Amino acid sequence: MTLLTAVPAGLVLALAGTIPAQADDTAYVALGDSFSAGTGTRASTDDCYRSPYGYPALIAQSQGLTLDYQACSGATTSDVLNHQVGALSADTDLVTMTIGGNDLGFADVITECALPGWLSDCTGAIADGRAVLHGALPGRYDAVLSAIDAGAPNADVLIAGYPHLFNGEDCNALTFFSGSEMSQLNAATDELDALVQAKTTGAGHSYIDPRNAFDGHAVCDDTEWVNGLSWPVVESFHPNRDGNIGYADLFWAGAGSAVAASVPTEHQAQGFQSSVEQEADAVLAMDLASPQNLRAARAAGIPSGRVTALVEQLRSDDERVVAAALEDLSALDERHERHRARTDVITH
Repeated sequence: MTLLTAVPAGLVLALAGTIPAQADDTAYVALGDSFSAGTGTRASTDDCYRSPYGYPALIAQSQGLTLDYQACSGATTSDVLNHQVGALSADTDLVTMTIGGNDLGFADVITECALPGWLSDCTGAIADGRAVLHGALPGRYDAVLSAIDAGAPNADVLIAGYPHLFNGEDCNALTFFSGSEMSQLNAATDELDALVQAKTTGAGHSYIDPRNAFDGHAVCDDTEWVNGLSWPVVESFHPNRDGNIGYADLFWAGAGSAVAASVPTEHQAQGFQSSVEQEADAVLAMDLASPQNLRAARAAGIPSGRVTALVEQLRSDDERVVAAALEDLSALDERHERHRARTDVITH
């Protein structure tokens, strides 16, 4: 992780291309992880991402604040303590933050749950995250909040939770989230948000709950504020530009909406949407036809020969063949999940 540097307000305004509503040079420090760094907006500026369309930049732009953009993609509570809170001072007027998801292994859990059901242990991965949530994370949050209080004793501190990513539908051909898995992931988000809220309000600061605002805007909703599986992969399962406008409005009423017109349209108009070839490459990277994974398929009642044949079709030069193979793999996973659900009912 690189040492973090400030992003001057003038640069934020130049990137966004509008004049601030006010210019009082209020000192604003944005701490946190990828949700604060604007990951998902397809506008990375450095190793920490720090997008000009992340909600901190939108707030600074609309309110004329001087932004010190400390948030960094992949950051944990430890990273905030070791690399971010040093930017705070008695002159800091506003602090915002999202943090905690990476302490629970956010990326690893999503990756595990996206695998076909006969290969993944989504429930186990979520349980591992919950163990950290109820064990180590409360103390870690206390340490972060204490450091913020010590570093910025005069600041308004606003800390947000995380939205539900899923609406119960997996419309991406190359991910294999079952309904049960998506429900478990949303429930784990609720538990994390409950902790963040309790710690934030207990320390006398303001908690921002994004879940109601993002309702109807999850992955696969008609108007998504959260990306599904995307390229580059780092953009996946994070708020897009609309989602960051929504976050900005929650942190500071109207801040995102005030500058929404200056935020360029997203990736769809720029040719960033996934191609069939990219989808096939992503599934091939799962190595479904390895001896170990084929054994797991057979143990789950999945015909290993069928899996091998479909994997071979993914290497075809004919996009129609590849698309059909992706659909058939999704169908195999759906049948497996239905069978497992019936088995669970019988055994319980």
